[in-house]
Amino acid sequence: MKGWFDAFRFDGGPTLYNFSNRTAVTGDVTVITFLVIFATLYVAFLIIFPGIRKERFTTFCAVTLSLLVGATILVSLFGSCWHISETPIVSNYRAFSNEKISAHLGAYIGLKHINITLQAVSSNSSLDIDYNERFNWIDSSQMGESFKKALIRGLPFPILTVAEHFTVGQDGLAWGGQYRAAGYFAIIMLWTSFATWLLMNLMLIVVPRYGALLMTACGFLLLATICGYFGMLPETPLVIHIEGTALHFRFGWCFWLVLICGAVCLTVGVIITTVEIVNPHSFSTILEVDYDTPYDRHVIIEDSRGRKFQKRKTSRLEEPASIGHMILKRLSSKQKEDKPESSTGSGSVMPKSNFHLSPASWRFSTRDDGSDGASAISTFSFEEPPQDDSFRHPIRHHTNQPPMW
Repeated sequence: MKGWFDAFRFDGGPTLYNFSNRTAVTGDVTVITFLVIFATLYVAFLIIFPGIRKERFTTFCAVTLSLLVGATILVSLFGSCWHISETPIVSNYRAFSNEKISAHLGAYIGLKHINITLQAVSSNSSLDIDYNERFNWIDSSQMGESFKKALIRGLPFPILTVAEHFTVGQDGLAWGGQYRAAGYFAIIMLWTSFATWLLMNLMLIVVPRYGALLMTACGFLLLATICGYFGMLPETPLVIHIEGTALHFRFGWCFWLVLICGAVCLTVGVIITTVEIVNPHSFSTILEVDYDTPYDRHVIIEDSRGRKFQKRKTSRLEEPASIGHMILKRLSSKQKEDKPESSTGSGSVMPKSNFHLSPASWRFSTRDDGSDGASAISTFSFEEPPQDDSFRHPIRHHTNQPPMW
């Protein structure tokens, strides 16, 4: 088992965790997680894209823009590159010390925090300097508390100098409060944009023209975020001086990414909306719920148009209704209404002529001595029907005759 655990070791012994200096943060885990999620979804779409035979261009543009906007919103919410500044410095490592270091200092301002990095660039230095410190300002007092903890920990002098500029909130040095207010506004607008983005994706698969309208609204909100953040920044630009070197802040890639995505989203939404107004139901993707089924909106629209055309064609073949034709039609319908009810049911009622069947009086003949025992056969007689309209039932007259036996 020794060969499994002594690879790339000088003495071949087990790992010894006795080094107190921790490794600096090299990346934001939250931002990387969102990037991996959206990149995975986009790669999965590219894998199935060759199998798409219809609406290829519109589907590709809609999916690409949707994933780009969603990733931009989430990454910008948690990113640290809205306002940045980087510069090489030669400064004291500790306060009240003559020891100077050559390092690379960076300040990365996000919407609710600031990241300050310090990395030594001198190869002759005996110190391994690599810092990446985050100071949050979710509430008004959190930045001051973080700064006090940094003083207790004994962070390098350049990091403390930069953090102090965002802690002081009086005598016109309210850069921290102004950056925090701008961050609050941008967070609210970005979460609103994210909700609009979710509704946009839902409408693109249900009613695409409404999805285009929400795409326009999402782009407008992103541009409003940029305008609001730009307008709420400090009027006096923040410049931090350290040992003769100045940190001048500029907009970072989060700011420009939101600006580009907002402009593209707004432009595409306006184009699709205009096309839908000029030529309704022309924008379609394979992501629709009933796409290429009997319930597809295009099939239903074509069916309704065909029925309307057939009805219009049939009406053209009919004779034009003139005034005389309308009068005759009205009179014929009036005559039908004036008919008595008895005439409507004449086919199911028997005629009024009644048949009266009156049985003839018949008797059994008496047996005589010289008879051969044969009985006389009676005859039936028919009478004339009565003259009145009543249906008369025959009255049978019985005669009292002695029995034959």
